[in-house]
Amino acid sequence: MSDTGDMGEKKGGWLSRLKQGLSRSSSKIADGITGLFTKRKLDEAALEELEELLITADLGVTTAARLTANLAKTRFNQDVDPLEVRAALADDMAEILAPVARPLEIDRARRPHVVLVCGVNGSGKTTTIGKMARQYRDAGLKVLLAAGDTFRAAAIEQLQVWGERADSPVVAKDLGADSAGLAFDALERARREGFDVLLIDTAGRLQNKKDLMAELAKVVRVIRKLDETAPHDCLLVLDATVGQNAHSQVETFRDMVDVTGLAMTKLDGTARGGVVVALAERFGLPMHAIGVGEGINDLRPFEARAFARSLMGLDSV
Repeated sequence: MSDTGDMGEKKGGWLSRLKQGLSRSSSKIADGITGLFTKRKLDEAALEELEELLITADLGVTTAARLTANLAKTRFNQDVDPLEVRAALADDMAEILAPVARPLEIDRARRPHVVLVCGVNGSGKTTTIGKMARQYRDAGLKVLLAAGDTFRAAAIEQLQVWGERADSPVVAKDLGADSAGLAFDALERARREGFDVLLIDTAGRLQNKKDLMAELAKVVRVIRKLDETAPHDCLLVLDATVGQNAHSQVETFRDMVDVTGLAMTKLDGTARGGVVVALAERFGLPMHAIGVGEGINDLRPFEARAFARSLMGLDSV
């Protein structure tokens, strides 16, 4: 999602909200580092404790080992202060995150550019679609939404509410309707009426993985009858509060569909923000957007340096 108009808000407003939104995660890490490195050398014991701290902050074993090893290269057996450690870790994290910080770009030539949005129930999928729709509308794009999670009345109603907020029509059918048929109808309409973007919501009932896999595969198969290149993006929405469980969700959905990018929601409600770095290190999938609140402006394109420094409780200078 490209940075499509910020509703008149200066960038500084978003950066301060990002830092505030990550405060649960950053205070856990920053307080731990302060406790570790007050009047202390960076020796083996300190490195082990730091690695453990980073693992408990959901950065994962591999990432924690890489970050502490990098720190040891330049500062081993030296006196270090907590701020210096946090700044060094932020720089290293930004390097890990930079390759995945890529906005979801809409190709206006496609008409429509089809984005299939998936994720488990409760991940913030429908809300993310609504916020994206509003931002694309503000950028002058014509957006159509498809309520493809036909198993939950709440999902259909929620998307219709967001459709009104985003000034974008919603294709919906009765509860229990065939989601692939709905997606086909939505794409047909989007082509006929010249929409720039089609955002398709999908079910996320992981407890019945085989059925869900068959259903998502059918949605893709059916819309390809109209456009063999669709979907042009498959966005997986993850809830930051699940921490390391996000890894298994990426693996599960990647087995079902060709996941092309991620969006991370609810970072303001958890101390597990470090999982974003772990996901970047392990999967290398583009992190298109992150959410730090309920507001329309609280979902923004992911910026590596701003995120890394906010995660360490530092200003995004």
